[in-house]
Amino acid sequence: MEISARNQLKGKIVGVDKGAVMANIKIEVADPNTITAVITKESAEKLGLSEGDDVCAIIKSTEVIIGK
Repeated sequence: MEISARNQLKGKIVGVDKGAVMANIKIEVADPNTITAVITKESAEKLGLSEGDDVCAIIKSTEVIIGK
């Protein structure tokens, strides 16, 4: 995936907690450091995010966007 954002952290999903509207996605970026992205449940399901997936956390301003 090619994007212009420079702040990208490759990692592995270590936790997915889906609520009624939002989903918390925990990403291990460098053992044992973890960041958490709060995204919509719809986005988490559309991307098919699950534990063990390799993803890239893309940081822009105050938001964290997940690419897979």
